[in-house]
Amino acid sequence: MKMFAFCSAFRNLNKKLYILLFFTPIGLLGFSFCNEVVNLKTKIKAVDSLTYLNHSDSAKYVGMNTCKLCHQSIYNTFIKTGMGKSFDVASKIKSSARFEQSTIYDSSSDFNYHSFWRGDSLFIKEFRLDKKDTTHIRTEQVNYIIGSGQHTNSHLQVVNGYMNQMPMTFYTQKKKWDLPPGFENGLNTRFTRKIGLECMSCHNAYPGFVQGSENKYTSLPNGIDCERCHGPGSEHVARRQTGEKVDTSKYIDYSIVNPSKLSIDAQFDICQRCHLQGNAVLKEGKSFFDFRPGQKLSNFISIFLPRYKNADKEFIMASHADRLKQSACFIKSYEKVKGKSSLKPYKEALTCITCHNPHVSVRETNQNVFNEACLNCHRETSFDSEDLAHMKKAKCSLAGKKKTDCVSCHMPVSGSIDIPHVSVHDHYIRKPITEIEKYKIVEFIGLYSINERNPDKLTRAKAYLSQYEKFEQKVSYLDSAESLLKGKVDEKKIRSLIQLNFMRGDYSKIVELVTKFGESICLERLFIKKSYSNDDAWPCYWVAEAFSNKGEKEKAIKWFSKAVSLAPYHLDFRNKLATIFASVNNLKDAITQYEFILRENPRFVSVYSNLGYLKMLQGLPAEAKKLYLTGQSLDPDNEALLLNLAAYYMFVRDKSSAKKELEKILRKNPSHVKARFALNQMMS
Repeated sequence: MKMFAFCSAFRNLNKKLYILLFFTPIGLLGFSFCNEVVNLKTKIKAVDSLTYLNHSDSAKYVGMNTCKLCHQSIYNTFIKTGMGKSFDVASKIKSSARFEQSTIYDSSSDFNYHSFWRGDSLFIKEFRLDKKDTTHIRTEQVNYIIGSGQHTNSHLQVVNGYMNQMPMTFYTQKKKWDLPPGFENGLNTRFTRKIGLECMSCHNAYPGFVQGSENKYTSLPNGIDCERCHGPGSEHVARRQTGEKVDTSKYIDYSIVNPSKLSIDAQFDICQRCHLQGNAVLKEGKSFFDFRPGQKLSNFISIFLPRYKNADKEFIMASHADRLKQSACFIKSYEKVKGKSSLKPYKEALTCITCHNPHVSVRETNQNVFNEACLNCHRETSFDSEDLAHMKKAKCSLAGKKKTDCVSCHMPVSGSIDIPHVSVHDHYIRKPITEIEKYKIVEFIGLYSINERNPDKLTRAKAYLSQYEKFEQKVSYLDSAESLLKGKVDEKKIRSLIQLNFMRGDYSKIVELVTKFGESICLERLFIKKSYSNDDAWPCYWVAEAFSNKGEKEKAIKWFSKAVSLAPYHLDFRNKLATIFASVNNLKDAITQYEFILRENPRFVSVYSNLGYLKMLQGLPAEAKKLYLTGQSLDPDNEALLLNLAAYYMFVRDKSSAKKELEKILRKNPSHVKARFALNQMMS
């Protein structure tokens, strides 16, 4: 069975472009409702959604430092939790790593990596050895550390706002350095894995993000904050500053969301916004920024996971909510409270906060807290003779052992299938799995939405397309998407149909679709909105690629230009536009685009090769060489760059250097046709 690395969804970004879905705020509530809610005089039950004042788009985020002015004691414990320590600048205080043995080797790419401190700054050095000679060295500063240190510390670099993951992670449980999840087995993207808003929206408080980019930020908070679970705090702060008070022992304070007073489903939605990781599909017109605590998550996002028969023992890292909901303990407790009214519904059911106080670190929580949660229902009198016999055999405390430890048997620790060197408790509470059950044949059933009972066909089609693109390139996923998209082609389907045929490589079908639907309609009415997720820019890019592959370069330029106008900081789009400008000998516009990219992100390697080639065409070989060598210092294995550098050396009649560059290509890729042909021509 194929294993999925969901936290590594974008691991192949250097090989293909992915759909990253991001965020825009919406408003649900007018101000006229405020007095009616706050001045309620009767005891009320927990309610959700439209009643909360901070669901209005006029409500603003105020930051954790504002919250702690009144809630200092909660702040003091919260900042020690995994959420509070989720993200911060790279410092010796933040780092959980050990540096005595901080060098690793990736045999697939033949790169070594070494992490070290230079004063108070953390660096990662990439180098390659040929026997005792160092043939490549690149050193980059670490700007941020992501991960609380309970399981991992991963390392991020920001260049002019563009954020990428770096190729070293410290696994704290094993106390070892290794490649990050998804970089293994020949998939090492080195310093180029983009960290977009889908990742950042769960691993941190909401950042400032540049619209029309994939991974450019204007501001980055330092850790998940209070408002991720309680919603924007401006209304709450304003009312407290006027002296307004609410007796929260009897009433709900509607200026801020208290998750403990939400219904079971709404409380789960807050947790599973991030602890239900998988294949996230945004609803039409929605973004990852839109959901606020107290709202229904499925109105904004549907989260899909592949379901397998006989694979209950396997789970991904952030699957806590999904696993818990499969447990008989949850199912039975949920049935008991359905339809009941209560100020704090969770007290009569099993939810995340039955065991976990989100304001207190798990490391500082006594184990008895978890055991008592079990024993609240499972007292000795509730067990039959068969259960008691089993517990006695297992030396369970309820059958005579002194120490109680329900969790070790019924929520065993094991490794997740997506993160190496990490062990976590499986939140699927059940009787221990037998050896026979472990070896049953696994069968794929389909993609299922974990947080939405009956998603519509279009949402399900998008899920299959996303699963293919981000996780596993199985043709059956495309077949399923195609089946769900059958019928009349309308404005809602056109994007997904273009994407489907782009993934199939059926460029003729894309051209046919757009022509039949109307190019002018697509360009002037359908694909016109700028957004954090670049929803309209992506189909323009796919259509441009289709026209380019069909040899219709002028139309391709028109569509690439549209994609760039909608996503001006999506540098891969600009690179494609510049390349096709160059292909029609429009060097001026091509150079303008390439130079824009290098100003934005001087680590964008392919531009050094492309721009250097144009400088050669302009009769500026010295400038070309400088560009080539800069690019080579960043990526010594870039084949296009090495070919161009070899061509430069042949141009200046330095056959020895040209031969070396061509041989570098052939050592890594012996079947490279152009390099082999050039070498043979030079040697003949």
